[in-house]
Amino acid sequence: MPSAVGAHSHRPTTKVSHKGYKSKKATKGALREQAKGKLSSEKGQRKTPHQQVMSKLDRRNQAKQRQVLKHKEHQKENSVFNGKDGAPRIVAVVPLCHDGDVSAAIKSLNSSLDIESDVSDTSFRVSVDRFKQKLQYVPLKRDLTACMDAARVADFVVFVLSPDVEVDSLGELIIRSIENQGMSTCFSVVQNLERIQPAKARPDVVKSLASFMTHFHPDQGKVYSLDSRQECSNLMRSLCSTTPKGINWRDQRSWMLADEIQWPTSSSESTVVTGVVRGKGLKADRLVQVGDWGSFQIEKIVAAPLATKRKRDGDMAVDETGAENVLETPTEDQDDLAELAPEEARMDDANDDLASVAATSKKGVLLDDHHYFSEDEMLKPALPKKLPKGTSNYQSAWFLEDVSDSESDMDDEEMEDADAEPEQAAPEDGMEGLAAAEPTEAAMSEYPQSEKFEELDEADDAEQLAAYRARKRDEAEDDMEFPDEVELLPNVLARERLAKYRGLKSLRTSPWNTEEDRPYEPEEWSRLLQISNYQSSRNRSIQEALVGGVAPGTRVQVYLKGLPSELQKTYKPTQPITLFSLLRHENKRTALNFEVTHKEDYEKSIKAKEELIVQCGPRRFVVNPLFSLSGNTENDVHKYCRFLHPGQSAIASFMGPITWGSVPTLFFKRTVPENGEDADEDGSELPLQLVATGTARAPSTSRVIAKRVILTGHPYHIHKKVVTIRYMFFNRDDVEWFKALPLWTRRGRSGYVKEALGTHGYFKATFDGRINPQDSIGVSLYKRMWPRDARPFTGPLLEEAEFQGFQDETMDEDVQ
Repeated sequence: MPSAVGAHSHRPTTKVSHKGYKSKKATKGALREQAKGKLSSEKGQRKTPHQQVMSKLDRRNQAKQRQVLKHKEHQKENSVFNGKDGAPRIVAVVPLCHDGDVSAAIKSLNSSLDIESDVSDTSFRVSVDRFKQKLQYVPLKRDLTACMDAARVADFVVFVLSPDVEVDSLGELIIRSIENQGMSTCFSVVQNLERIQPAKARPDVVKSLASFMTHFHPDQGKVYSLDSRQECSNLMRSLCSTTPKGINWRDQRSWMLADEIQWPTSSSESTVVTGVVRGKGLKADRLVQVGDWGSFQIEKIVAAPLATKRKRDGDMAVDETGAENVLETPTEDQDDLAELAPEEARMDDANDDLASVAATSKKGVLLDDHHYFSEDEMLKPALPKKLPKGTSNYQSAWFLEDVSDSESDMDDEEMEDADAEPEQAAPEDGMEGLAAAEPTEAAMSEYPQSEKFEELDEADDAEQLAAYRARKRDEAEDDMEFPDEVELLPNVLARERLAKYRGLKSLRTSPWNTEEDRPYEPEEWSRLLQISNYQSSRNRSIQEALVGGVAPGTRVQVYLKGLPSELQKTYKPTQPITLFSLLRHENKRTALNFEVTHKEDYEKSIKAKEELIVQCGPRRFVVNPLFSLSGNTENDVHKYCRFLHPGQSAIASFMGPITWGSVPTLFFKRTVPENGEDADEDGSELPLQLVATGTARAPSTSRVIAKRVILTGHPYHIHKKVVTIRYMFFNRDDVEWFKALPLWTRRGRSGYVKEALGTHGYFKATFDGRINPQDSIGVSLYKRMWPRDARPFTGPLLEEAEFQGFQDETMDEDVQ
C-alpha cells in the first residue's frame, strides 16, 4: 500500500454555494445588463425589430424594396419634365461679379452640345435633344430683386464667378439673400479662366473659388470652367438629368414663371398671364400673388399648349389651335379679397361712457387682475402676517400685526411661493427672481435706529436728487443693470404719465386683464383673423392643395380680375414675374409672429419699430416690427425688447396677411451713411443690408407684448426691515396710487409699501430681509404694446441709380 504523503483531510462540507434564483421572466434592465450591449441570439434575449439579425435573403429583399421605392419617387419627381410637352427645367444664371457676362456663359453651355440658339435678355427656351430635355434660361443682371425673384422659382441656380475679380458686397448680398429665402440645386461656374497666367496657377484659382462657395454652400465642392468644353458638357448633363431638390414652402403651393403677360386694351378685358404650372395643382378658387403687384382673383384658366410642327406627306404643317380649352373656372367656394372680418354694430358711445366711469372710480393701479384700494379704505386686504408653522386660520386671528419677528418659531420660508421655478430670472421679473427669505434675526440689528422723519425743503431735496441721479446714471452706463429704468420729473404726475401701465406679481404666471386694454387697442384688432388651433388649420389648408386643380406641367393662360392698368408702366420684360397660388385664408390679416436672429454681418443693433423690408415667401412688406422675448409662458405674456442686439434672437410681431407653415423670412434695412460713420473704408457700403433672418411662427392675437418700465428709489432711512424710500415718487398722491405694487431690490429682496410720508413722495416700506444701504429699490410696471400694420412693398429693393453708382465705384476700385 502506498504510504500517505500528507495528513488525511475531509472535503470541506461547511462551504456550500447556493444556487441562484432562477426566474422564468427577467426584466428588461436585467436582460440589458446581461447582454452588455451585444446583439446575441441567446434564448430569452428581448430585441427590437431593428436589433434582430436578418438572414442574407431578408437583407437582399429589403435593399431591393428600398431601391424600387427610391426609383418610383425619382420618376414621380421628374415626371413633370418628361415627354414632348413636359415642363422645361428653369435655370437662373446669376452673376456675382461686375465683370460677369451672362450671355457668354449661356453660349458656352449651349455650344458644348452644339446647340444653336439666340441669347436674349428675357427668359427663353432651349431644346436639348441629346438628353431629351428642355431648359429655360433666365439671364439676370446684378439686380437684387430680379435675382431673388428668379431664384425662388428656378430648378437650378448657376452662379457665375470671375477668376481675377473678387465678389463684392453686392454679390455677397445676392448670394446670402438667395440662400436664406430657400434655394433649389445650385452650381458654380468660372468665366475667362484663360486670363490667368501662368497656366499652372489656374488650378489654385479654381480651388480658391471652390473654397469661397463652400463657405455659403458646403456641398459646392466643384467649380466648372466655362472655357473647357468637357466641363460645360458635364454641367449640361447635370442640368438635364439631376432631380432638383426643390424648396419646401414653394412645393406646398402652385407656382409658375410668367412667360408672357397680355395687358387689357379695355376695361372689360382681363390681364392674361401665360406660363407652365409647377408645384401643386393650380386652382381657380384660390387667390394668386403676382410678383409685388398684390393678390388677385382668377377669372378662368385656359390651356395654352405650344404650337408644334408635324410632317405630313413630306411637307411641314403647323397645327393651329382651335377653340380655347377652359381647364377650370371659379366656383362658389372662391376666396374673396377681404382682409378683415366684417364690421359689427357697436355702441361706441356707451362703451366710452363705461370706460370713463370705470376710470374715475379707480383709486389705485391695476395689479394682475385687481384694482386695489378702489373701495373704502376699511375694506382693503389685510397685510400679510408672519405666523408660526401649523397655525390655523382661527388661531391666526389672535396674533397681532406687530408681533415680534425675533421668535424662534417664525420662518420666512412659509411666506415664499411654493411653486417658484428655479429658472434664472431677475428681481424685476417678479417672484421668480427674488432671493430666498432670510432666517429670523437672533441678535440686534446692525443698523441704527431710524430718526424721526423730517422732510427736507425743496431746494435741498432737488440738489440731492440731482447728485443721486448723476451718480446713478454713471453706474447704469457702466453696468447696464437697469435697461428699462425711467426717471420721473418732480413736476410730472406719475399716475398721468403711466396711466396705461399696470403691475404684475410675476411676468411669467400672473394673469393679464385684457379688459383694461380695450380702450387702447387698434381699430381693426377685433376684426383680425382668429385662429384657435393653428396646427390643425395649417394642416387642413396644406392638405387641401394636394387634390384637384390644373395638373403640374400644363402650360396655361391665367385670366386675372382687377389688375390695375397702371402696373403696365412698371412692367419690364427683363424682370422675371412670378405667380404663386395662395393657400386658403392666406390673404386674411392677423397678428403675425416671426422668430428672427440678428445677422452676424450687421454689427449694429436693430431698434424696435424701425422701418424694415420683410420678404416672407412670395410677398414683401414694409413693417415696423415689435421685438419680444421668445418662449412659452403660462399667461402668454412676453417682455418687449427695445433693441435686437447682435447675436440675439427674438420674436418680431406685426399685423399682416397670414402665411401657413414655417416659411423663411428675410429682414432688410435701408442704411444712410452719416458723416461717413456707416460707410466702409473703401466707401463701397450698400444702401440696403440684410440685417436679420427668421422663420414664420404661429400667429396669435392673444399674445401679449408687455413693455416694462422700472421706477427706482433710494433708501433714505433703514431700521431693520422697515425702510424709508425717496426719489421714486414726488408727491403723496402718486404713492397712494401705486402703493399696491410689490417692491424689489436688485439683490433680490421683496417688500411692500407701508405708508406714505410727507408730501414729496417719501414712503415707508417693509421688506422680507435686511436692506443694504447701497441697494436700489424698484417697482416694475407693464404696458401692452400693439403690433403695427404692414404695408405692401412696391418697387425694387435697390434702385437702379443706387445700383449703378455702387457698380461704378467698385469698378473704379478694381482699376486702381
